[in-house]
Amino acid sequence: MRQLPPNTFASESVTEGHPDKVCDQISDAILDAIMAGNTGPNLTAARVACETLVSTDLVVVTGEITSAFMPEYEKIIRGVLRDIGYTEKLAGMDANRCRVLIAVDPQSPDIAAGTGGEDPGAGDQGMMFGYACVETPELMPLPIHTAHKLTRKMAEVRKSGEIEYLGPDGKSQVTVSYDGGVKIVRAVLAAQHKIRDLPLKKIKADLTEKVVKPIIAERPEIWDKFDLQEDLIINGTSDPNGISTFFVGGPEGDAGLTGRKIIVDTYGGKGRHGGGAFSGKDPTKVDRSANYMCRYVAKNIVAAGLATECEFHLAYAIGLKEPMSVGVNTFGTGKLGDMELARICREVFSFRPADIIRTLDLRRPIYRATAAYGHFGREEPGFTWEKTDKVDDLKQAAGIE
Repeated sequence: MRQLPPNTFASESVTEGHPDKVCDQISDAILDAIMAGNTGPNLTAARVACETLVSTDLVVVTGEITSAFMPEYEKIIRGVLRDIGYTEKLAGMDANRCRVLIAVDPQSPDIAAGTGGEDPGAGDQGMMFGYACVETPELMPLPIHTAHKLTRKMAEVRKSGEIEYLGPDGKSQVTVSYDGGVKIVRAVLAAQHKIRDLPLKKIKADLTEKVVKPIIAERPEIWDKFDLQEDLIINGTSDPNGISTFFVGGPEGDAGLTGRKIIVDTYGGKGRHGGGAFSGKDPTKVDRSANYMCRYVAKNIVAAGLATECEFHLAYAIGLKEPMSVGVNTFGTGKLGDMELARICREVFSFRPADIIRTLDLRRPIYRATAAYGHFGREEPGFTWEKTDKVDDLKQAAGIE
């Protein structure tokens, strides 16, 4: 293995079959069902904080849920498992035979008192961050964005049958060099397989041809320092006899919990993180909605050409409608000072929780799609926080054409 350049940064992604991501998807599928099943005042009154745990042959769903419409929990859970590919013991869980336990209570009345009505206060205290930069067309950091591309491609070739022996569980990690340009210099894949004693040589060849090379072909210029023999690591724990050792995977291989992949969900470690998880939370929870708003603001600032890198920050107190903190950090790349940009953002955007929900249209069943392969940098239906529709307003407020 070649020595890395001196200034590098790495980020990881995981597939939809990773145990923690299984939990995120179940929690968000339950949230979507409640969003779809409630209408009118019932929708605005619904509150969801859904937590999931998976382990060997077991799914546990708990949390605080207040809803006039009661979803079919077990049907939703087993449906998510089937969609992911957990349909046989060999894969790490059987959706038709695993145990399912439900232990859900209503939202605390003390919390509900400050978050009800058409103009709710924040559902919790905390700090939120959004980030954007010019490393990719989607204005995302290159390491996490590429790591997501690799895991999505792994899932694609598994589901299409191109690599029929792959299991749902897997990971990627991408290292980028910032020494004299932005280049990918190392990639790691971990791929579960349903064949015991699979030769490492075979899985390496298959993943190289059907996963890595297609991703390289999308932007070959950022891979021009990458050597497929030296810089690609696949199933690194494999034994000395050349046998791949990722046979036991999914919930059988490791327990999973909702909200345990918060860096995978965001920017891969670029920019700061306030610590709050997203999945299973309705949009009155600013842990989710305000983080989406922070990305929306940061992306529009970069798209407007006001900076090439931007981190936007909010903080809230439970029950209150205005943020406790609003801040911008452009890391010295801003065309205006950070304090002036923060003033402009207050002029262009509203950060009251109700206005965030309305601006981003968050009372819809859009959440399960966010629960794997990142919440940001995805220009798909429902990802309203990725819009750049405030560019002109920001430029006008900044006095820049």
